[in-house]
Amino acid sequence: MRFMRSHKCYDIVPTSSKLVVFDTTLQVKKAFFALVANGVNAAPLWESKKQSFVGMLTITDFINTLHRYYKSPMVQIYGLEEHKIETWRQLFLQETFKPLMNISPDASLFNAVYSLIKNRIHRLPVIDPISGNALYILTHKRILKFVQLFMSDMPKPAFMKQNLDELGIGTYHNIAFIHPDTRIIKALNIFVERRISALWISQEKL
Repeated sequence: MRFMRSHKCYDIVPTSSKLVVFDTTLQVKKAFFALVANGVNAAPLWESKKQSFVGMLTITDFINTLHRYYKSPMVQIYGLEEHKIETWRQLFLQETFKPLMNISPDASLFNAVYSLIKNRIHRLPVIDPISGNALYILTHKRILKFVQLFMSDMPKPAFMKQNLDELGIGTYHNIAFIHPDTRIIKALNIFVERRISALWISQEKL
């Protein structure tokens, strides 16, 4: 806790990183291809009218929309590709709307971790309160990598000597899985219905 309180969010921002920002007037189709082309799975959304960031666009948004509106390979999701992000969010994502959570680069890592846990989110944009610029997107993974760099200098809690099973870390029962020939839409359905972020691909047939 002392370590987290003594470091700022700015300390965790890499010297070189990629941050993709979308204007809400951008077409959904172009936004999707931009995420893939840049190798990122989330981007802050900027609304020019308000001159501020209003939300996040993530791969999960696309998964939820396909899960909800997909009918069959022969039925097109009407007009979806031509929608702008602002229209798409209003029509397709109203139920999943959340106010944008962000944090200042001067805030402590402790506050960042607390915000991630309290709000049950996976990504926390670091936004400069003075300039309004988005600097980075904090994730659990990035925080863990930062802590790992200093592990050798920190006292080791007793639980560090226990194994994963003893600590109850991981999933050992009712594991969701698919096969190499599983249709993509079925895999997307499992992601949404089970609320998971990864699927085991099994070569074994039941």
